Amino acid sequence: MSLWLNGIGVSRGIAIGRVQKLSGGDLEIPEYAIADGAIDAEIGRFVEAQARGREQLQQVRSQVPAGIGGAGQDIAAFIDAHLQMIDDRSLTEAVAGAIRSSRINAEAALKRQRDALVAIFEQMDDPYLRARRDDVQQVSARLLRILLNRERKLPADSAGTPAEPNIIVADDITPADIILLAQAGVAAFITEYGGPLSHTAILARSYGIPAIVGLHNARRLLKDGEAVIVDGDLGHALADPEAQALRFFRAKRDEQHTRRAALSGLKEKPAVSRDGTKIRLLANIELCEDATHAADLGAEGVGLYRTEFLYMNRKTQPTEDEQYEVYARVVASVKGPTTIRTLDLGADKQVDSGARSGPTPNNPALGLRAIRLCLKEPEMFRAQVRALLRASAHGDVNIMLPMISSVAEYRQATAFIDATREQLAREGARMAAHVPVGAMIEVPAAALAAPLLARYCSFFSIGTNDLIQYTLAIDRVDEEVNYLYDPLHPAVLKLIRTTIEAGDRARIPVAMCGEMAGDPRYTRLLLGLGLTEFSMHPASVLEVKRIIIESDVRALRAQAANLLETGDPQALAALMSA
Repeated sequence: MSLWLNGIGVSRGIAIGRVQKLSGGDLEIPEYAIADGAIDAEIGRFVEAQARGREQLQQVRSQVPAGIGGAGQDIAAFIDAHLQMIDDRSLTEAVAGAIRSSRINAEAALKRQRDALVAIFEQMDDPYLRARRDDVQQVSARLLRILLNRERKLPADSAGTPAEPNIIVADDITPADIILLAQAGVAAFITEYGGPLSHTAILARSYGIPAIVGLHNARRLLKDGEAVIVDGDLGHALADPEAQALRFFRAKRDEQHTRRAALSGLKEKPAVSRDGTKIRLLANIELCEDATHAADLGAEGVGLYRTEFLYMNRKTQPTEDEQYEVYARVVASVKGPTTIRTLDLGADKQVDSGARSGPTPNNPALGLRAIRLCLKEPEMFRAQVRALLRASAHGDVNIMLPMISSVAEYRQATAFIDATREQLAREGARMAAHVPVGAMIEVPAAALAAPLLARYCSFFSIGTNDLIQYTLAIDRVDEEVNYLYDPLHPAVLKLIRTTIEAGDRARIPVAMCGEMAGDPRYTRLLLGLGLTEFSMHPASVLEVKRIIIESDVRALRAQAANLLETGDPQALAALMSA
């Protein structure tokens, strides 16, 4: 009998194959006392595990393929992050200290420190940064398996066949494992944990492998060798499918392969709709190398460059010169504008870099974060603004302020930027004559006040990830309530439309840089709402461009206007599938 399972689809596509469970998922971690005379030997055992883990990752790092564009640098960066964490003092010194002070075994000491670090990341509001808890868990799991002599066994290259390739089912999959499994030709991934921003999701998209995450009890419900269909678009898995289902999904898979093969021909083609509407496609990036890859795929610039990662996993804040060197390198590599978001961290996320001390807030999502933190800590903000203004001498830079909630807050931030510019000018620093400053619209108050904000802003960028969460009062990373996360909620659509209309009336550009912009399911709807600038993961650019080229924007806008008036679900479905 067929079994239908639902998770979170994070990498698009259809895969049909046989289940292969990844061994070594759950670990029972013993805790026992260490005699005084054996403490140094126990610390030595942990150091040896570190050395073996480092050697394993370095070997995988050498196997990162060079032939997948900028994704190769993305994949290597994940491995590098794990290599850095293996030697990070917050992990290694704490484990050695716990072995000495508590006289416990290395496994138990490592578990204690892992749990403490994960708890810190769990409190972070930004979903991109919260997902970095995966690094802590996966590096710790690698070291624990070495210590327990239970290292994970990966399937051999020949385990699957072209007709029935492997579909990997696991609790979670590390970046290193994904590289090796992708080279072994697996068809898809199913994991019990993770979300849209997990390593499994990001790397599966980089490799173009369908993936479902957050499918609880998958290892218990699916049997080794069992036939299974994976729909990475909808997050569905169908075990032991009947012949009719197999025929349907094979046809759907073949159609997708044909369509994707044709996308490469769109790289040089402009994003212009059937009725002649020009749409601007930009990329969201985190690494300098991403900009080149995005341009190769047809992106016209960078709509969101995140700066938070400069502040993570370090004891001190990055200096002005450190930041300037990174920003200048990114800006110089981009053909077109580079929109750089100022620091979007909260008080609870500043433990390592020391931006702020004090107790962790009860609700960091509503606390001192993003532009609020920057205005509260002017020296930290000044270093970043100076670096950004200096980097503007190397290309077309826009400064984007996150978490703006009022006109007064925006004007306070821009007054600070203006004063910093005057200081740099007195010092004789090189910078662009004009650097546009805009606001991220991710708080409902900002969307409702968009007509007022537009009088002062050079541009808007709609951050749908937070806008949806704050509008619907849910945390999309919380598995208890994330089923309520609905980009199509009428309130969300009206806030998006209000923002776009306010920008149009003020004649300022309005972009969207949230996940919604890069999801092809919503492209026609957003065109209908009047959006003309989309910023997304580079891997989504060509698919979104294809839909734009095939669309009649004027007709979609007429449909969207009717939809917002009536709220008709059937009209919404028709608009999205037109």
